[in-house]
Amino acid sequence: MSRHRHFRRAAEECSVTQPALSMQMQEFEALLGTVLIERRRGDVQLTEMGQEIARRAREILVAARDLVEYARSRQEILSGPLQLGIIPSVAPYILPRILPEITEAYPALSLNVRETLSASLLDELVSGRVDAVLMSLPIDHPDVESVPLFDDAFLLAMPASEDVPAHQRLQPEALDPKRLLLLEEGHCLREQALAFCGMSGAPQRQQFGASSLATIVQLVANGFGLTLVPEIAVPVEVGQDSRIRLVRFADPQPYRTIGLGWRRSSSRRRDFEALAAVIRQVAGQILSDVKQREREAA
Repeated sequence: MSRHRHFRRAAEECSVTQPALSMQMQEFEALLGTVLIERRRGDVQLTEMGQEIARRAREILVAARDLVEYARSRQEILSGPLQLGIIPSVAPYILPRILPEITEAYPALSLNVRETLSASLLDELVSGRVDAVLMSLPIDHPDVESVPLFDDAFLLAMPASEDVPAHQRLQPEALDPKRLLLLEEGHCLREQALAFCGMSGAPQRQQFGASSLATIVQLVANGFGLTLVPEIAVPVEVGQDSRIRLVRFADPQPYRTIGLGWRRSSSRRRDFEALAAVIRQVAGQILSDVKQREREAA
């Protein structure tokens, strides 16, 4: 209820009917002897007491999940269920490579994957709805511990028809912000690209409302502008597409650091370290392949 502010949506998440949830809330208020919810047409608002009760309830639920994790941690590494959250600008490029490795190395693991934006993932991690997250660092939350896995450089993708000298390294500030195509707001990749190129607050060309890097790259391939592509995404999004030219930036190259984060209170640190090792190895191979292709094409 604290998340949805709506009885019907909250009831659907709890897999109960709306009248049943309403009755349960009334019984809970009677038990506590206080009003938790302000009921209004089409909207539900928590009272001040309701907000505090919801906060404490979340802490209890997380502690209960961590207790179960503690019991499971006494078993073999990476066994049982694990909920992993991944940001969209990493998931398509690394999941297909790490899943076979994890399945072979840890057959007792039941891995469930959740792909969504960074802000949602962090909220779900802290509230206990996912066990670990694969996302850009730093993760700015006191209850979250993280380890870096790999640095992911940004390359400039442009139409192959662009007149750029071979092997030229570009300066980020030389980019025309009006030609730069970026993802919708809310994607950390968008904010990182703007920050690395010194364009925060600068006007960009009209956005296409794209929520996937694949769409942006295809726009570039058809001559509609430029974009920044994370190196980890190059094999999938660019591959052998002759319509696109990739150019590296001058040193120090702009990059992001991808890491694995989990709750400090979790007792599954051994699991997360083992998972991190698999991801680090696979990502290293992908990035090595990208650089090898560049050398062969030179």
